[in-house]
Amino acid sequence: MVDNNQTTKTISLDQYKIKPSKINYQASARELHQETLLKQQGKQASSGALAVNTGEFTGRSPMDRFLVRDAVTEDRVWWGDINLPFDPDKFDALYDRITAYLEGKEVYVRDCYACADINYKLNIRVINEYPWSNMFVYNMFLRPNEEELESFEPEWLVVNAPGFMAVPDRDGTRQHNFAILNFTRKVAIVGGTGYPGEIKKGIFSALNFILPVFKNTLPMHCSANIGENGDTAIFFGLSGTGKTTLSADPDRKLIGDDEHGWTAENTIFNFEGGCYAKTIDLTEEKEPDIYRAIKPGAILENVIMDENGVVDYTDSSITQNTRVSYPIYHIDNIQIPSIGFNPRNIFFLTADAFGVLPPISKLTPGQAAYHFISGYTAKVAGTEEGINEPLPSFSACFGAPFMPLHPTEYAEMLSAKMQEAGVNVWLVNTGWTGGPYGVGNRMKLKYTRAIISAAMEDQLNDVDYSEHPIFGLHVPQSCPNVPDEVLNPRDTWQDTEAYDQKAMALANSFRENFKQFEEYANDEIMAGAPAV
Repeated sequence: MVDNNQTTKTISLDQYKIKPSKINYQASARELHQETLLKQQGKQASSGALAVNTGEFTGRSPMDRFLVRDAVTEDRVWWGDINLPFDPDKFDALYDRITAYLEGKEVYVRDCYACADINYKLNIRVINEYPWSNMFVYNMFLRPNEEELESFEPEWLVVNAPGFMAVPDRDGTRQHNFAILNFTRKVAIVGGTGYPGEIKKGIFSALNFILPVFKNTLPMHCSANIGENGDTAIFFGLSGTGKTTLSADPDRKLIGDDEHGWTAENTIFNFEGGCYAKTIDLTEEKEPDIYRAIKPGAILENVIMDENGVVDYTDSSITQNTRVSYPIYHIDNIQIPSIGFNPRNIFFLTADAFGVLPPISKLTPGQAAYHFISGYTAKVAGTEEGINEPLPSFSACFGAPFMPLHPTEYAEMLSAKMQEAGVNVWLVNTGWTGGPYGVGNRMKLKYTRAIISAAMEDQLNDVDYSEHPIFGLHVPQSCPNVPDEVLNPRDTWQDTEAYDQKAMALANSFRENFKQFEEYANDEIMAGAPAV
């Protein structure tokens, strides 16, 4: 366990109206691990990792995420079902109630920052009620050294109080939990939920507003890695599509697994200092980098262990969303600092549970913008309550819950950067082949890895392509280490007529979803839509 941000500095929280009984400032990961065990808020796994239960919430609660609506946000934020407005006066009153709740309590304070490129660095101070929440912050954000800490001036404040329960009628929240961003005060408050991903995604949401509006930089919900020749690859994808898995390539250095910026100077930088990976069905064989990163310093969430601390990664009795957070240095093959150059390939990952989309297809600029705005994947039975068969799922820009601006603003920035950099854009289906979920099989990981390697090594440049009759995608007809028949999804189905019907139904879902964006989309983007 490495702790590289120790300091003898002491701080006061008076300016935040917080008067705790004790301030644990910049505690080491080891100290926070032991403190969690002493407070009986977690247990130690056989791997040496800390295992915690996040309580009532084992994932984010999108309907309880708010943005304060004021002079800064009024005319820029895309208000609606995703970006829910919150009254400034209500925020001030709720903040005062949280600080009153923390009075006399022991708190854990960490100074950290986001954005590996120092030209875009965002200094953050996080105040946590629980020691393991503060350890999560250590893992996930970038860690200043002692010299940086001595002169550290926070720009944003995060106050995290899982034990504080809001009163909706009084506080203006929907229920007792909340995550609220105030861009004028530069404060985020998270309460009523122990799920620490709300902290991470709160700062991501803030950067998704700050970077494009003030820094001419595109924020992206993606992973990224870099090859020996200095070429950067970017992987967009929603949870469960393989974003973390596929960016962890033994032949390429990992830049980051979830959140990045693309600058006007054509560099790619990681927002974070760690990884937050799903662990359901995790095996060392399938995902060796993640598996081996689970050691002292890592935090497991909502897993089931036996009496010896051995984790059963197949057990989803608490949640399908079992996770692990760990500092990025738990991965051996990483880029230091977490900055890439020369973006060459972009991969849009989708887990198509209908077995319709090809394992890889090359996109035109219009198709790239269309599929970026669509942000398609599929939910399968068992992943959420009430889902008994596959359902199409669309999340604009592959991260709608975290995007304060209209999706077309991000899409236009991406299109401009793609064309300026001359990148190739690929749609990769990591989902089903040979039929839909329940009939076909999940695409073999070795095929997906071979396909992506071929694309990055320019081995798909000179092969023949065919055009998908419904989606208009350009599908390579051969690829090293992948059987030809796998590349054409219709050929993998026993009933080709059933394939055509399913493909048409999925195309209609795309069209129906995109109606909300049509008035903002230009002719080139609309030409990227499937033919129905």
